[in-house]
Amino acid sequence: MNSIINFFKNIFHSLGLFKKEGKFVFLGLDNAGKSTLLTLLATGRVTQLDPTKQTHSESLTIKKAKITAFDLGGHKAMRKMWREYFFKIDGIVYLVDASDSARFEESKNEFDSIINSDEIGNVPIVILGNKIDKKEAVSENELREKFGLVAKTTFGFQKIEKLNNKPVELFMCSVVKKTGFVDGLDWLTGKI
Repeated sequence: MNSIINFFKNIFHSLGLFKKEGKFVFLGLDNAGKSTLLTLLATGRVTQLDPTKQTHSESLTIKKAKITAFDLGGHKAMRKMWREYFFKIDGIVYLVDASDSARFEESKNEFDSIINSDEIGNVPIVILGNKIDKKEAVSENELREKFGLVAKTTFGFQKIEKLNNKPVELFMCSVVKKTGFVDGLDWLTGKI
């Protein structure tokens, strides 16, 4: 019965007759660009912000979907609270500072704890490799390798589309230049 209901919901969604709603969390290490992106999506402006000291949320419309987005902060004390939101979400936006290779291992460890969390089920995750406007930024292929999003095959590398049964995709972006993240958010919104 659920499959029939979901079938018709998908048809209505694709025709624009039924609005999607969802809750997304913005996660990643401190200084990855979470608050900057959320503020840009809410106001249309790029703003210099202080580090996030407490959780805040915004109501957004992304690709005809009404989204409540939560910025949970990224410094160590805030990361301990992330799991409290895992039961209530429809998608995860995970930001990585692509120009700070010294913190890739730390960021990957946090990402792995999310991917391996049973609380989020098969919630889709978009990784945004932010700050590609900086000369120190790594390429998409390098970031994919660092985050385990490629598999070596006989014919080279193959993109991995699911980790631990969760849909995952990576998009490179620059929040301050307002490029790249829209495709990632569209992909994520399409998964709810």
